[in-house]
Amino acid sequence: MALNNMYGARLPQQETTVGAGVQLLVLVLLGTAIGMGPAGWLTGLVFAFATWAVLTRALRRTQPRSFGPANRVTLGRAILVGGVTALVADSFESSPPVSLLVGLTAVALILDGVDGKVARRTGTSSALGARFDMEVDAFLILVLSVYVGMSLGPWVLLIGTMRYAFVAAARVMPWLNGELPPSMARKTVAALQGVILLVAGSGLLPYDAEMAAVLTALALLVWSFGRDIAWLWRQGGRGPAERSLQPRENERPRELVTAGSAPVGSEG
Repeated sequence: MALNNMYGARLPQQETTVGAGVQLLVLVLLGTAIGMGPAGWLTGLVFAFATWAVLTRALRRTQPRSFGPANRVTLGRAILVGGVTALVADSFESSPPVSLLVGLTAVALILDGVDGKVARRTGTSSALGARFDMEVDAFLILVLSVYVGMSLGPWVLLIGTMRYAFVAAARVMPWLNGELPPSMARKTVAALQGVILLVAGSGLLPYDAEMAAVLTALALLVWSFGRDIAWLWRQGGRGPAERSLQPRENERPRELVTAGSAPVGSEG
């Protein structure tokens, strides 16, 4: 039995290794196509190694029976995000091929709506899969905000770093880790961040239109986070006796719904 469990645990970890290999292949293809410089190569390699290491550690801790089709889609998205990350890092040294960067980002954003549907249809939803999806989303928004910030100003980084600042704050204010109710508005705001940053980074709009669009995205994000923080404050501010009188919902994995896990104001 122990050998069977060990063998089963190795299978998902092997898929992360294959994913890291595909990521390296993507970097080689990008490097060959555009003559990527040292910054792009180094950043891409660090991303590939970090993704492999963190995901492998998570799989060892949770020991799922299989990696699952939804996680394979998310891993594919992570590989695309690795390519985008390398291109953005390389853009500090030379002008990036905008069409390639936009294409990779667009596919990654489109696939964001696929992995969740696959998980639900195959009955393979899990806390690990939801967290993996969230982290890929959050990092893509961070990378896009860095890229757009090079033309519009460093203030754009507020979009990419807000979620990470929230998670950091939750370490010293545990009430921020409270459970949030589902919200379509939160999901919509989260989805708009990537779309607006992608359009702004494509160079298709005049400068003033790009500025207005990204400012709108930031305002919506501040509103979304502010609304959730206010809700969590009200919940966390109640005394133990008052909380005990509240009806309890059915138990479900906290990683799927806690605010601290949600990228840019979304639970994925």
